[in-house]
Amino acid sequence: RDPIPLNDRQLACARISSPEGQSYLKSMAASANYAWANRSCLTYLTRRAFSKVFSKSPQELDMHLIYDVSHNVAKVERHEMEDGVVKTLLVHRKGSTRAFPPHHPLIPLEYQFTGQPVLIGGTMGTCSYVLVGTDTGMKETFGSTCHGAGRALSRNASRRKLNYQEVLQQLNEKNIAIRVASPKLITEEAPESYKDVVDVVETCEAAGISRKVVKLRPIAVVKG
Repeated sequence: RDPIPLNDRQLACARISSPEGQSYLKSMAASANYAWANRSCLTYLTRRAFSKVFSKSPQELDMHLIYDVSHNVAKVERHEMEDGVVKTLLVHRKGSTRAFPPHHPLIPLEYQFTGQPVLIGGTMGTCSYVLVGTDTGMKETFGSTCHGAGRALSRNASRRKLNYQEVLQQLNEKNIAIRVASPKLITEEAPESYKDVVDVVETCEAAGISRKVVKLRPIAVVKG
């Protein structure tokens, strides 16, 4: 309806102030709230399970929340443009997540000196990472970095090409426990279905848009 130039025919957009734009933002907020509530429930149930098995409280087990953040959402933010002018923008991060640098006013007090934590999930058979945001990322990518490795195979292609029993065997050889609702989920989320998370994280650090802090190893996987 509006003459808005697009660089991809598959993209759709609407002016933020239009009825469609406002409806989108409200729907997005509802989705983000749902996801936040879901993660809160998962955190509670996980703590309760560990507490039951080890007969200790979550506090005694040091099961505190490091960080909680939504991705694939749009945020109203202020950013400095190339001409030095600061503008208010709606930054839509698809396939990426916020990675604000140290001392940014929108990150919690606990992380003011380190930068915003960035949680990079690998696959159920490979490592994951915790990164932090940088000043370079703020200038080059509006304070954004990747939020995962990204798929190398579509879900349909993964189901066609991979054998779920072989994937289970690979996980067993790495001493990774798994509980899954359906065999098809195993192939869809197999390590071979995704790009190499190490290469992705190394690329982001080499570009200066985020910095590595911790490398994590999977020991258990639950797929609903």
